[in-house]
Amino acid sequence: MPTTTRMTAAEYFALDSSERWTELIDGIVVVNQPKPIHGALHATLVGRLYAWASERPGRGIVVTPVDVELTEYDVYGPDISWIAQRNVPADLSERLARVPDLCVEIRSPSTWRFDVGRKKATYEARGLPELWLVDTVARTILVFRRSRPGAAGFDVALELRAGEALTSPQLPGFALPVADLFSVAGPGPDR
Repeated sequence: MPTTTRMTAAEYFALDSSERWTELIDGIVVVNQPKPIHGALHATLVGRLYAWASERPGRGIVVTPVDVELTEYDVYGPDISWIAQRNVPADLSERLARVPDLCVEIRSPSTWRFDVGRKKATYEARGLPELWLVDTVARTILVFRRSRPGAAGFDVALELRAGEALTSPQLPGFALPVADLFSVAGPGPDR
């Protein structure tokens, strides 16, 4: 029976950077294969978050796929990350030294099972304050957050649908109607 050798984060970072659109999940390199809906939702979310962050000084920064080393065998590339001003690294040319304050994962066929499984669990175990999982099939946003700093885990779980707005206690004044987000993708397959 063949065995699979787990790759470490150090080995993953040593790969040629042309091999990106990948993540290291439990020591296995997983290829991300996003569809056009992924890109449309990504652009909308980045635009809205960037506009919110730019409205006032001190609202942190929004970054798009960036390596986040979570364990010796897990290096994730969240589709979008937000870093609170107090946690913005002095040198943005270096890898992040800590988990961001908010990560967003948008459904891709090859990674969704990891997003809702191992990645969510690892983000939670490593102290991520808030995670948004954008489900392009159900057209919902799953929100997992800690109700207070230092909470042991995600103790708030929401499933936001059309008619509701995506907000966060970390992002005062930010509100994105779920229907507005998914409107960029056109009508769903059952509409």
